[in-house]
Amino acid sequence: MDLGSPIASGNTASIYLSEGNVIKLFNDGMDRSYVLYEANKQKSVHNSGLFVPEVLEVKQIEGKQAILMEYIEGSTLGDLCHHNMEKVERYLRISVDVQQKVHMISTVYSLEKMTTKLTRQIESVNKLSSLQKRDLIEKMNSFSFEQKLCHGDFHLFNLILSNEEVAIIDWVDASLGDIRADVYRTYLLYTQHSDDIAETYLRLYCESSGLSKEEIFQWAPIIAGARLSENVATEDSDRLLEIVNQYS
Repeated sequence: MDLGSPIASGNTASIYLSEGNVIKLFNDGMDRSYVLYEANKQKSVHNSGLFVPEVLEVKQIEGKQAILMEYIEGSTLGDLCHHNMEKVERYLRISVDVQQKVHMISTVYSLEKMTTKLTRQIESVNKLSSLQKRDLIEKMNSFSFEQKLCHGDFHLFNLILSNEEVAIIDWVDASLGDIRADVYRTYLLYTQHSDDIAETYLRLYCESSGLSKEEIFQWAPIIAGARLSENVATEDSDRLLEIVNQYS
């Protein structure tokens, strides 16, 4: 099966367009149970009523695991923003409206709890001492919050504007947890590229939701500590460690 060139690539998979569908083709050796879990996660979110691509099939292609899903035609808000930087606040405002719709949902029971996921990530980080790990996990477990749907990787490039609606893609990091943690995660991702965009996003979310920056930043050391486990090539681990130490 000739898929041509990928339209996007990540740490674990590449994305292709084929016969009107999107194919997420995982790297060699990816466990089928993981792929099924990811596909079922997206199915659950799609069934919640959000505008999310429908998962059509999980299959093998040339010996590799693959997820076939609906193709949503349009441009990401990130691409639109890149070509129209004077409209960045408008696109961020749209994204905040979409993220709040996500944060209203509490009925996707099949998803992992955020605290379980973050604990696993923090415990796997070699750059954190045993004491730091214990303190971060204890701090996290001291928080009280309603379990809500959290995307886990919410940013402008995971939002596709299609016929005046916005589709949300890439649900691999989704969980049920504290929306304040999800907001801080988005803020942290933006600060990697632009403090101005990060601060504008945070201001817009706080204005719309009534949350304060102080509430959201309670999660700063925990989310930064957990992100160290991802070993992202473009991320600065020293920056993350500084956040852990600053807010712990």
